[in-house]
Amino acid sequence: MKRHIAFERLHNFRDLGGYQAENGSTVRWGLLYRSDSLGKLTGGDWDRFLGLGVRTVIDLRYPWEIDAKGRIPEHESLTYHNLSIEHRPYDQAALGPGVETGPFLAEKYMEVAHDGVTELRGALEVIATAGDGPVVFHCASGKDRTGLVAALVLTLLGVPEQRVIEDFALTELATERLLHDWRADHPGQEPAWPGYGRAPADVMRLFLTALTRQHGSVRDYTRNLLGIDDAWETALRRNLLEPAPAPAPARAPTPASRHTGRD
Repeated sequence: MKRHIAFERLHNFRDLGGYQAENGSTVRWGLLYRSDSLGKLTGGDWDRFLGLGVRTVIDLRYPWEIDAKGRIPEHESLTYHNLSIEHRPYDQAALGPGVETGPFLAEKYMEVAHDGVTELRGALEVIATAGDGPVVFHCASGKDRTGLVAALVLTLLGVPEQRVIEDFALTELATERLLHDWRADHPGQEPAWPGYGRAPADVMRLFLTALTRQHGSVRDYTRNLLGIDDAWETALRRNLLEPAPAPAPARAPTPASRHTGRD
């Protein structure tokens, strides 16, 4: 199976399947996707997207972003949710070169984790209960807000922290294309911040460390602030995890292989 799914206009569309979780289970392929803005879907990209059988879309952007850039086309097969988890808008491209990417974004993620409790709970509830087909969640670049939600979901599924961090950092493969889009929208300009479009691993590592330091663990955060209880976590795992294969039964020795006790 392929983690990265190629589109012409989408640069960061990925399948979250295949990650090993606790007790030997595996995240199912083809059920949970993360992406940059689906408002860019047209033509062959739209046909390719529909071919994935997605039934639920969670748009994590601000309503004003959707007004400016558009949303996924309406379609009878899709249920659409706009859950804007970020509450303090800022312009990443305008940040100065002295802003260190890891600490700055980790602090922003902590803001989102506490400002967007209602919307984050809603997003996790949709993912846990969408049993009628695949789900995709996205923001503008598929990096920060999308990365935060992916980290929470993968952690609740029992994926080890290092794999969660590595999944976040895969956005680095899309950085140049994301920068190309920004330049197309801002002719003759360059982002003032060298960290624009970047997703270094230390961002997610610092965020998870801060969340654990403040709340005890990522799971404690989701339970105590988001209200994710055992029933929700069980539903999430039931829908998205492939159980570990049962061990093969021991084979009885064949007559030729039995030891008779005689030389």
